[in-house]
Amino acid sequence: MQTANLLEIEEAKKAALDVLLHNAHGPFHGLPRTAGWGYPEPYTRDLMISILGIAVSGNQKLLDSIRRVLETLAKNQTEHGHITSLVHNKDDRGASDTTPLFLLGVGIFRKAVNEPDFLQEAVEKSLIWMEYQSPSDRYLVAQQPTSDWRDEQWVTGYGLFVNTLVYSYLRMLGRHERADKVRHEMDRFTTSSDSNHRHLYEGLMVKRKPYFAFWSYKIYSSESFDLLGNSIAILSGIASPSRADEMVSWIEQECAAMRKRGELAVDLPPNFFPFIQPEDPDWLPRYKLFNNPGDYHNGGIWPFICGFYVAALVAAKRYTLATEKLVALTHLTKITSNKELGFGFNEWIKAQDGKPMGQDWQTWSAAMYLYAAKSVELKSTPFFDDMRCPLPK
Repeated sequence: MQTANLLEIEEAKKAALDVLLHNAHGPFHGLPRTAGWGYPEPYTRDLMISILGIAVSGNQKLLDSIRRVLETLAKNQTEHGHITSLVHNKDDRGASDTTPLFLLGVGIFRKAVNEPDFLQEAVEKSLIWMEYQSPSDRYLVAQQPTSDWRDEQWVTGYGLFVNTLVYSYLRMLGRHERADKVRHEMDRFTTSSDSNHRHLYEGLMVKRKPYFAFWSYKIYSSESFDLLGNSIAILSGIASPSRADEMVSWIEQECAAMRKRGELAVDLPPNFFPFIQPEDPDWLPRYKLFNNPGDYHNGGIWPFICGFYVAALVAAKRYTLATEKLVALTHLTKITSNKELGFGFNEWIKAQDGKPMGQDWQTWSAAMYLYAAKSVELKSTPFFDDMRCPLPK
């Protein structure tokens, strides 16, 4: 790596840590902020994802802060084990990803601080809650539309992102037998028949494509590409090494084609593509307000997801490409809405022109930059490496 790039990465790492320390204490019971100014609330999903960057930072103040977040979530856990969407508000319920993110976050935190029994009672309750999220009473879990991090985009039934979290927390917590069954069901092909035959189970495998489907339920599915879900599939080992390598090549080819068409202005993938267009059957009227092509969940570039992608490239042993994308992500961290800031760590970037469209100093943007940089530095993916290793027989 060129010396100039190394210096830029070190500067960005320091800035990311400064952002996390700034956000570590907010106005709601002293819990961390989701962003430096725009989001003072402690959103559960953002803070759970930030654990990856906090854990590799080794910063004691941040570790103490995230311990308090986890303990507060356990205190506000519902009777049946569901984890709330806002850390401090026990009545803000209904998200499909907060409980699996809590379980994954606890697993990561346990390893980071060497406390294997941390919040064991809350973990057991949440594990039971998640078992009841399967309509078929099997292993894949289902969700309602707009109930995961995509609060402005429909994911119906068995969503890829949430099920990669399920597999990951099961492996992290040593529930390997159930994890294997989740992976087996994900490896089934999506149903394409007009009639749902008896005993036919849906999966998330896409025929003649190297990636996993966005979602699947009964005779319906979406073969659009979800960068976050597929990156976690690579990181966790759901995607085999050969499939991961093929997927990465496919992503890069598709992004090159989008740049030629003027649909992509930076050297990083959108969170979702192809973009949903107004004439497409899965377009919804509300998308005109928030989800135009290349915007927000409909193809915006999210730095925190790009952090997952960089780590996935390391997991796929594409080290040179991972370094190139980390440099591109480093440049992206400098893009700001507030021009007085040296680093933006913005929430999301418009695909077609590379302009910042969200809040600056976003907690998960800063945290996942640290995790991506550490993964490239080590040529390994902390907390996920063990998931990809075959279990001893």
